[in-house]
Formats: sequence, C-alpha cells, structure tokens
Amino acid sequence: MGALSLILKHPGDILPLYRVKCMADQAKKLPKEPNLRFCYHMLNLVSRSFAIVIQQLPHELQDAVCVFYLVLRALDTVEDDMSIPDKPKCAELEIFWKKIYDPEYVYPCGEKHYKVLMDEYPKVTAVFLSLKKEYQDVIADITKRMGAGMSNFIKREVVTLEDWDEYCHYVAGLVGIGLSNLWANSMLEDKRFAEMEDLSNAMGLFLQKTNIIRDYLEDIMEEPAPRMFWPKCIWSKHGKTLDAFKEPENRAAAVACMNELITNGLTHATDSLEYMTRLKNVDVFRFCAIPQVMAIATMAECYDNGKVFEGVVKIRRGLSARIMLECEDKFDVAVMFKRYAQAIRDKVRKEDPSAKKTLKELEAIDKRCDEILAADFAGFHRKHEPDLNIYGRIFLVLLTVVYALYAFGLYGVREKISGLPMPHSGVWWADNLEKGVATGALSTAIWFLFVGQLG
Repeated sequence: MGALSLILKHPGDILPLYRVKCMADQAKKLPKEPNLRFCYHMLNLVSRSFAIVIQQLPHELQDAVCVFYLVLRALDTVEDDMSIPDKPKCAELEIFWKKIYDPEYVYPCGEKHYKVLMDEYPKVTAVFLSLKKEYQDVIADITKRMGAGMSNFIKREVVTLEDWDEYCHYVAGLVGIGLSNLWANSMLEDKRFAEMEDLSNAMGLFLQKTNIIRDYLEDIMEEPAPRMFWPKCIWSKHGKTLDAFKEPENRAAAVACMNELITNGLTHATDSLEYMTRLKNVDVFRFCAIPQVMAIATMAECYDNGKVFEGVVKIRRGLSARIMLECEDKFDVAVMFKRYAQAIRDKVRKEDPSAKKTLKELEAIDKRCDEILAADFAGFHRKHEPDLNIYGRIFLVLLTVVYALYAFGLYGVREKISGLPMPHSGVWWADNLEKGVATGALSTAIWFLFVGQLG
C-alpha cells in the first residue's frame, strides 16, 4: 500500500524507476574474464547504487574505479570488524597498502558479502595488477594514507569539529582525491585535477558527513559495540550521552544536534559545486554529480526530522531514480542544489539554535548556484521541467478517456454527447479511424502524465 500511495502521489516516478531498473539489470551483465567477473559481481552485492553509477564512466576508467572501490571496501571491512583486537587491526590497516600487491593475500574477516570479498581477495589483486601502473600507484597511495588514518582513529575519539573533518578526510576525502588523480591520469580531465586536493576532499566530506548523520540509529545499535563519529563538541551541548538521543523524551535535543551537524555538512556544498563546474567529460561529471545531489537531497530529508532517531531515513526510490537520470550538466546540478537548499530553508525554525548559521550556509549555496545558472544563456536548466503541471496532465487523461469511451461506443457516452441512439456512425472505416485516434490520444496522454514532457 505504501508503494502504491507513493506512485499515486508521484506518478512521474514510474518511468525513471523503470529506466533505472534497466540500468541495474545492465550492471548485472558481468564480464567473461573470471577475476573481472568476480569484481563486478561483488560490486553489485556490496553497493548496487555504485554499480549503476559506475556505468556512467568511460570504459577506460571503469575497471580502475571498480578495483579502487573494492580495495577500499576491503580495507573498511578490516576496520569495521569488531572481533579483531585493536593492536593487530591497526597493524593490518597500516600495512594493507603493501598487501594489495600480494597475489596470495587473504585476511578472513567481515560478514556476508564482505566475508566473500576478503576470502577471495586474490581475484581483486589479479585485476589490480592488470591495471596501468599510473592507476596502481594512485590506488596504493590512497590505500596507504587511508589505512594510516583509520588506524589513528581506532585509538582516539572524534571530539572536535577538526577531528570530524580529519576522520571524514581519511575515509572519504581521500577517495575524492584518489578519483581526481585517476581522472588526471586517464587524460579525460585536466591534469590539474591531481592538484585540487582541497576541492576533491570537500566532495568526500559532503558525502561522508551526510552518511554519518543519516545512519545514527544503525550505528548506535551496532553489536558488539557501537562506533560513532558524531563530534562530541556538538552532541555534548545537547545531551549527556550520544545514545540518549534515541529515546523519545530526548527527541527535541537530538533534532537540534542533528540540525547543527547538517549545517556543518552544508559548508562543503559550495566547494562541491566548484569542483563539478571544472569537470569537462560528461561521463565523469555524471559519476561525480549524482552522489553529490543525492547527498543534499538526503540532508533535506533528514533536516529537522526526528525519524532519523527511529530508523534510517532515505530519499524515496523514485526521486533517487530521477536524480540519476536528470543529472546531466552543471546547470542541472545547480537547479537541484537550489531545490533542496530551499527544502531545508522551508524547514528551518527560528527557535532552532543553529538556525542563523543554517540560513547563512543556504544563502551561500543559492548564490553559487545563481552564478552557475547565470551562464546558462540557452536555458538548458529548464530541459527537465514538465510541459504541463500534474493537474493539467490528469485533466488531459480524463478528457482522452471520455473520447475513447465515445469512439468505442461504451457506457452510452456517444449517445449522450451526440444525442443519437446509435453507438457508432455506421461507416466502418470512419469508426475504426476514430478508435485508432482515440487509442493513440489516450496512450499519449498517459505517457505525458508520467513523463511530463512530450518531447
């Protein structure tokens, strides 16, 4: 019933959902080479959305990015396994970058799909060793830096905002830096992307902070012991313990804390926009832009939403599908960032402790988006706007339904409209032509209802 109500409320989601399903099915078509096949199969298992998004990349980069993701996912699996004592875990994290060159390396840990990844890791190594040396060097360097950072934070808490930025840099900012280096080495983007560490880092921080905020309940309930990365300097202003936020009586304080963290996350949005405006390859752009738009959409969904402390809050699947399909250039991204910034603005309450800071960050996002859109002299950013609003499209469907009933002589509609006691004109070719026109008109109207555009 929930899915049906969503479809009725958002009929325009139907076609995007179908198209994204086709993309997901395409992602499941695996290469023939056994090791490469394993890598893409694992990618589908551990991250369906990433498996779809990676299809946006040029073929030159797909294998490198797939392996990059799996190497870091394996590293993350070591970090996440709470059954490994801290001392050997830190040692493994710090040396992992060397192990990715060892064709026989395995490190049994993790659960479910991640356990399979770690048990059969030599297959990932085989593909890694087949990549160009430039790509291997980038992956090894980022793995080394990330492993050292993860080891560091096993021994310490996230206390200050600087700690939060540092942790997010190690686990996500470095991913952005690594990807920028892959773009530069592929020659599909400017060589200077390898030097844009600050902007690349901001892309990662924007995503990671969104995930940390959204996943509060899932993380706090983790067994045998939760690992939380909400900075103490923020949550301690709103409560005595972080796990107290899941209790209903502390909901107001929990929401205020979350809103303050979202406001901090929004500080990276303008750098994210700047990074995306510098991308030239449309496929690389889509790969980078889709997760960024989903991040600000998720922030808009989470902001001032107490349900974050009751379960995982996500954007609806139909909206996710539309973002995947409509994120084509920097103008689309600017329109979407403005839309979700406005959605957050509409939820800001004057009494919220961080309201002024939130509005200031939203104003900065709007200003940067307006600067991007000012260069859109051809009006490209309007290409996804519906040609007619939803009410007009529903009226059009009803009108064509009436015409179809008239053309087919059903339910006495023809007699009532024409005033004649005959369900048909009596001219065979004319009746069949009318039925054909009615069928075509009704089909077009239904298509238009769901798509919103005739072109």
